[in-house]
Amino acid sequence: MPRKKKQDSEKLAELIVKGMQEKKASDIVVLDLREVKNAVTDFFVMCSGNSDKQLSAIADSIDEFVYNERQENPWHSEGKNNKEWMLLDYITVVAHIFRKDKREFYALERLWGDAKIETIED
Repeated sequence: MPRKKKQDSEKLAELIVKGMQEKKASDIVVLDLREVKNAVTDFFVMCSGNSDKQLSAIADSIDEFVYNERQENPWHSEGKNNKEWMLLDYITVVAHIFRKDKREFYALERLWGDAKIETIED
């Protein structure tokens, strides 16, 4: 059973990346947290956007890609009102959509420095 979960979360992370790419998100990275002690999820998938409108479009695209493929909605989401840092939590994978300046400020890549980080080419 744990093996299936691993593959399942990897596929979900890939769908989230596709949703980000569909709306021209920049600086997409996937943090593999599966071997990080006390990690709350398997993967963080992060990207940046340039405007409120783009951040909303990226979040909607992720929702659409995941729902169309898996009939799954986020368990929890945050930030859709302030549009500086939006979060879509699918339990095993969490998508983070940042405005560029906020991403630099919060620096999650540094906070989770033990994670394996995969940079997705634009």
